Amino acid sequence: MTILITAPYSEEGRQMLSQVGDVVYREWKQHGRAYDAEELNDLLDRSGADALITEHDQVTAAVIHAHPRLSFIGVCRGTPSNVDLDAAREHGIPVFHTPARNAQAVAEMFLANVISLMRKTIPSREWLTHRHWNDGAHTSYLEFKGAELAGKTIGMVGFGAVAQRIAGMVKGFPCTIQYYDPYVAPPDAGYRRTTLEAVFATSDVVSIHLPVTPETMGMIDKRLIGRMQPHAIFVNTARASVVNRDDLIDAIENHRIGGAVLDVFNAEPPDEKDYRLIDHPLVLATPHTAGATYEVEDHHVDILNKKILDWAHGSVSHH
Repeated sequence: MTILITAPYSEEGRQMLSQVGDVVYREWKQHGRAYDAEELNDLLDRSGADALITEHDQVTAAVIHAHPRLSFIGVCRGTPSNVDLDAAREHGIPVFHTPARNAQAVAEMFLANVISLMRKTIPSREWLTHRHWNDGAHTSYLEFKGAELAGKTIGMVGFGAVAQRIAGMVKGFPCTIQYYDPYVAPPDAGYRRTTLEAVFATSDVVSIHLPVTPETMGMIDKRLIGRMQPHAIFVNTARASVVNRDDLIDAIENHRIGGAVLDVFNAEPPDEKDYRLIDHPLVLATPHTAGATYEVEDHHVDILNKKILDWAHGSVSHH
C-alpha cells in the first residue's frame, strides 16, 4: 500500500505508518495552501496512492470517484468537513478523523481569554503603553479592577471533548459546571446537565461548543442571549453560524451582557458587521486561532495513527 500524506505529519508518525505501507509526503504547507481537487487528483495519480491522509484539501466527490479503490481516507481535523462523505460511503471507503485533536489548545485559549477579558488585561495594557499612569497613583487600580473566575458558574452549550476539557481545568478554581447537551450523560458527578434556557439564565460565562448542523444554524438567538445576566460573558470558539450575529451585536452594543470572547466569525476574513463585534471594547476577539498550536499536529498524528493501525489489524469500525 502507498499512503499519500498531505497533512502536517511528524517523521515519527510517518515511520509508524510504515507498518501499513509506503509513505509519500507532500505537506500542503510546503505547497503554500491546501490542494484543490484538480491538484489532489494529480498527486494521487502520480504517487499511485492507495490511501490518503489530508487536512484541508478538497477531497470532492470527483476526486473520490476518480480513485474508488482508496483503502481509507484519514482527515486531520475535528470533523471531516473537507471530504465528500457520501461519495466515500458509495465506494465503501472508510473515513477516519481526529476529534479532540485541538481540545487542549482550545481549552487553554478559553481560559486565557476569558480571564483576560474579566481582568481587563488588554485595555489596561493599552492604558499603560499610552503613558497614562501619571493621571493618578490609584487610577489604574480603580479603572481596571476586574473579576475572578473562581466561584463563577460556567455553562456549556454542547459538552463534547473541548467543553469537557475546559470543565476539567476550571473545576479546581473552583467553578460550578453546568451544560446543555441531550446526547451526553454527566461524565462527572460534579457537572450538572440542565436546560438550554437555564444555561443562559444562570451562568456567569456561557460557552458555545456546537457543530454546524441544520438544527444548530442560528440556534443561539435573542431568545437565549436575552436571558443572560448583565455581567455574563458569551464565548464562541466553535462556529459563528450557530449564533444569530445581529442578536449578539445588539446585546453587545447595548451593554445587555458583560462582554464576549470570540474566535470565529460569519465571514473570514471578517466583514463590516463582524468588525462591529471585533472592534467593540467589550469583546476580546482572535482570528480563528484557538486551535492553532504546534502540539495539535502531534495530537492528530497520535489519534489518526491509532485508528489506522487498529483498522489495519481489523479491530476498528468506521463512520
